[in-house]
Amino acid sequence: MTEGNFVDYVKIHVFSGKGGKGSAHLHREKYIAKGGPDGGDGGRGGHVIVKGNKNLWTLFHLKFKRHVKAEHGENGGKQRSSGAQGSDEYIEVPLGTVIRDTETNEIIKEITEDGQEYIVAEGGMGGRGNWHFKSSTNQTPRYAQPGIDGQQVDITLELKVLADVGLVGFPNAGKSTLLSVITAAKPKIANYEFTTLKPNLGIVKYRDFKTFVVADIPGIIEGAAEGKGLGHRFLRHIERNSTLLFLIPADARDIKKQYDILLDELKRYNPELLDKDRLVAISKSDLLDEELKAEMASELDKELKLPYIFISSVAQMGLTELKDKLWQMLNKQPV
Repeated sequence: MTEGNFVDYVKIHVFSGKGGKGSAHLHREKYIAKGGPDGGDGGRGGHVIVKGNKNLWTLFHLKFKRHVKAEHGENGGKQRSSGAQGSDEYIEVPLGTVIRDTETNEIIKEITEDGQEYIVAEGGMGGRGNWHFKSSTNQTPRYAQPGIDGQQVDITLELKVLADVGLVGFPNAGKSTLLSVITAAKPKIANYEFTTLKPNLGIVKYRDFKTFVVADIPGIIEGAAEGKGLGHRFLRHIERNSTLLFLIPADARDIKKQYDILLDELKRYNPELLDKDRLVAISKSDLLDEELKAEMASELDKELKLPYIFISSVAQMGLTELKDKLWQMLNKQPV
């Protein structure tokens, strides 16, 4: 999928169907002049339903769909025949989609399972036919209920990528390169900041046909939690990752400082992100000789209270060990 086809945010105005009118028909036959009321009920209007689809990865198919409207219910008929219900209208979304009320910005529902359905706008009830209103004092009611109007709602759909591991780092830290090496994903790679403008997903093939999913999130800059750079557009994508892999290049001036800035941005955006398992990978480690690596390791042992690993995507160094550690963390095995 090309980067331009990744859409993770859409606004839609939905209309549910109006209920059909009840019938006020009076029964008439050749030899029955006054057969009494036999008007049927109106049909229910169609619902608008959001449904999870595991085969979708983006909201691109909804990018140009600004209005979704369900069918109206049909009117009731004679001989107590009910009108047909209006057809429901489905909005299929990828797993990990959050439904918000556009006006209040409140979360209405999160779709996380394949086939999961949620009615965002209920169809109006059909009106009752006149035979419901027959009584001993009113044996020929000539009125019936109108159908109830459908609902109109403005909803916002936000996609939070469902991945096991989220790659966190500054722009140009080597996240896309790592993803392209350990998975079959083909993210855009170049030697400038913000090459990645959309999250990329890749499936890592592990031993014994096991797999896990890694998401390459656009690079963090200071102030991202306040909306600077790509801001909230990417930070929400790491809310669902169970493990965070911090990628910091070996040629960074201060590895501990970079890690602290990244951690602070996550904390300011959502403190719950700090509850996730974390691993630090020192990328571009092929630039280091053994002596420099040992010196850096002794500093990191003092400063970092986290497991770390030296890797190089280009030189294919430390990648097997990295996969092992991530798999152990995902499956809650001692690292």
